[in-house]
Amino acid sequence: MNYRDDLNRQLATEGIEVRGAVPTAYTQIVTPDALRFVAELVRQFNPRRKELLHLREVRQARLNAGENPDFLPETAAIRAGDWKVAPPPPDLLDRRVEITGPVDRKMIINALNSGAKVFMADFEDANSPTWENCIQGQVNLYDAVRRTIEFTSPDGKHYRLNEQTAVLCVRPRGWHLPEKHLIIDGEPAPGALMDFGLYFYHNAHELIRRGTGPYFYLPKLESHLEARLWNDVFLYAQERLGVPRGTIRATVLIENILAAFECEEILYELREHAAGLNSGRWDYLFSIIRKFRNREEIVLPDRATLTMTVPFMKAYSELVVQSCHKRGIHAIGGMSAYIPRRDDPEANAAAIAQVVADKEREVSEGYDGTWVAHPGLVPIVLEVFNKHMPTPNQIEKLPQRTITAQELLNFPRGDITEKGMRTNINVSLRYLDSWLRGVGAAAINYLMEDAATVEISRSQLWQWIQRKARLNDGRLITPELFEQMLNEELASIKASYASAPHRLDDAATILKKVVLSKEFIDFVTLVAYESID
Repeated sequence: MNYRDDLNRQLATEGIEVRGAVPTAYTQIVTPDALRFVAELVRQFNPRRKELLHLREVRQARLNAGENPDFLPETAAIRAGDWKVAPPPPDLLDRRVEITGPVDRKMIINALNSGAKVFMADFEDANSPTWENCIQGQVNLYDAVRRTIEFTSPDGKHYRLNEQTAVLCVRPRGWHLPEKHLIIDGEPAPGALMDFGLYFYHNAHELIRRGTGPYFYLPKLESHLEARLWNDVFLYAQERLGVPRGTIRATVLIENILAAFECEEILYELREHAAGLNSGRWDYLFSIIRKFRNREEIVLPDRATLTMTVPFMKAYSELVVQSCHKRGIHAIGGMSAYIPRRDDPEANAAAIAQVVADKEREVSEGYDGTWVAHPGLVPIVLEVFNKHMPTPNQIEKLPQRTITAQELLNFPRGDITEKGMRTNINVSLRYLDSWLRGVGAAAINYLMEDAATVEISRSQLWQWIQRKARLNDGRLITPELFEQMLNEELASIKASYASAPHRLDDAATILKKVVLSKEFIDFVTLVAYESID
């Protein structure tokens, strides 16, 4: 009898079943007691998770009927109250540059060694959630926490941790994502609770012993009630494992327009565990199309034109900073996904200048830190923040004006170009192909792309077709025009891949399904998840 069969035999009467492979390397993670802990979390919190996912549908129905989101009248007292979140722990005081990436072994070592202040190890948008990626990722983090992680590449290059490393944070999956390889009481476990539960169970005490703590990023929240659920998970997990209350710290990604209206309430719900808020451009734009799917008057132009300086995005960015500083905690800026290149010094210099300008904007707006995707950008962005923010943070920079609902909802119209449409198709195909092959962070056109890129790209294509929008040359954007461009881009990518293995045909099938569906499909990753192991 192999390990998995023996494990399932032990746990059969407890309603726990592992359906993924458990080779020897996984046995330190997939243990009976760790799975029992995850099952406790699922039984305690999954009913409320389901209720909150249903509440998303209820809110969506109201938006579909024409209701506009606004700052909640029922939580006005929280916004008006004089309260602060818990002060940050010493190792999270200075977060001026954070690097993000998936949980593969080499990436973890390079990110921790990058010189960044924080590394966000990602089980979510930068991770294709195969069972292998998720559990091997837990193995890698287990070793990283204990500083035993090493890696030797096929060409013999050896990687190990430096003496000084970034502070580790972990991003579990969003509330909506299942884990089909772990069955609890006959249902797939929520991916969020598996990712959190396994990491916390195996590493919380070791992290504390080493002078840090279990720190997290929380993705895809749409309301303060969803933050309350996470807070209750934290309280339960800490008490259950004898971890001091408030040890867990979590930064919330404000990547949904509904969450933007509840920034302060989200911090309030997590106030003894809150580490800050983060702004994310592509997911935020995606959420606007997703939430206002039935609004004929809302048609976003080429995504390349929707920078953080466009008025409605600037209002959102300012709101994140104001909400954090008002409550005494960090605001973390958005991703610079650029990958430095050596083949074209002129193009590289131009791109670096754009990165510097964007980070100068963030630090001038009051952000206390920002994200990069590549180690090569760490010293460049550090220089920007060191110049303009000599102190560990600038939390004392308080709000100067009130952001209104009207500003957040003032969506522009503008040009839709053939180049913009083809870029959305091309990047979606390339990223989905990578994701289906188990690689969730894909280098495409010198940018490190993740699932947020395909979500905004495919949702724009859907919106343009549904709204009967026109390209700036006058052509109507129809299903036929989309399929024509899809076939042309697919052929071009295949030719560039030559004999390399790919799943481009599967990617094209998924893209057609989500773009041509009459009803908007909430998450392309839920569709694609059916096609991975």
